[in-house]
Amino acid sequence: MSQKLRQEQILHILQERGYVTVRYLTQALHYSSATINRDLNAMQTLGLVKRTYGGVEALDRNHFFPLPQRQLYMKKEKRRNAHAAAELIRNGDTVFLDGSTSVQYIAPFLAEKRDLRVITNNLRLAIELGEYDVDVICLGGALEERPHIVGGDDAVEQVLHYRADKMFFSIGYVTADGNVSKGSLLHRVMRKNAREVYLLTNKSKLVEHLDEIFCDFSALTGVISDFEFPEETKKAFPDTEFICVSEKEKSIP
Repeated sequence: MSQKLRQEQILHILQERGYVTVRYLTQALHYSSATINRDLNAMQTLGLVKRTYGGVEALDRNHFFPLPQRQLYMKKEKRRNAHAAAELIRNGDTVFLDGSTSVQYIAPFLAEKRDLRVITNNLRLAIELGEYDVDVICLGGALEERPHIVGGDDAVEQVLHYRADKMFFSIGYVTADGNVSKGSLLHRVMRKNAREVYLLTNKSKLVEHLDEIFCDFSALTGVISDFEFPEETKKAFPDTEFICVSEKEKSIP
């Protein structure tokens, strides 16, 4: 695992927990304390974290790891995953797209679709899709994550009125044995109201265990990733399609 990827995973962990010990990070990421400490020192120099005795904490848990910063992480992998997701969308589909940066990369790959309806809580994605021949419904509600992700009760109430052919989302973390970390109520309603559900994930979201579980892979039609899941995981979820796109980069226009 590269230093950049380790640091991205550390940021994800801190976003959820706020504070962790070096020992926790060594166990979660399977690296020595010396390696983790070097990463943390470098991250503190960049102003990303605050070192404490024996651990590290987010500078501001409520506003840590901001959305514009996440859009730059794993950009190539997210774009490949989004391209694979777009290939699953057919003309005439109604599609739920969540507010994640992973799903946001799908916009240019929908330019040639026809009679497509997209329902999303991502204001930026809605604006991008507005440049194409796509029927866009942007859910209203509170500005949940600046500068362009809406959510809350109003968004949930609105999405209850729609049914979709497909849903594409990306949240938190996954484990190699097929569990997905906690999601919002909006994610739960979208999942319930969609005929097919696809998760987009990448190596930075892979962890050993989860404290809270949103669902396991049996609730998903497919998992789109930049890495291969173990064969035993695929056998445990025979009705779930596993799409690995790590070798498809050259096919992206």
